[in-house]
Amino acid sequence: MEHVLIIHEVEDYKAWKAVFDNAEAIRKNAGELSYQVLKYDNNAKKIVHFSKWTSIADAKAFFESDKLVEIRKQAGVKAPEFVYLELLEEGML
Repeated sequence: MEHVLIIHEVEDYKAWKAVFDNAEAIRKNAGELSYQVLKYDNNAKKIVHFSKWTSIADAKAFFESDKLVEIRKQAGVKAPEFVYLELLEEGML
């Protein structure tokens, strides 16, 4: 299973979340399987989007597309950092 970790600052969380929710079908069709949205405990504008993907190639194609660059602008995203991750091990305690 492949994962993507995105850390970015948003101008306004509610505005960002509306754009994020409206892009659900686009994300699903691109290969996103599940996601978590988190915020820094000391900065509500610093958002973490952690998601599972069908493949890293699918995730990169989506996140690096011109369409998504425009969507990020509309959502008020500032300087996103993308980390593409491959699962080595998983467990529950």
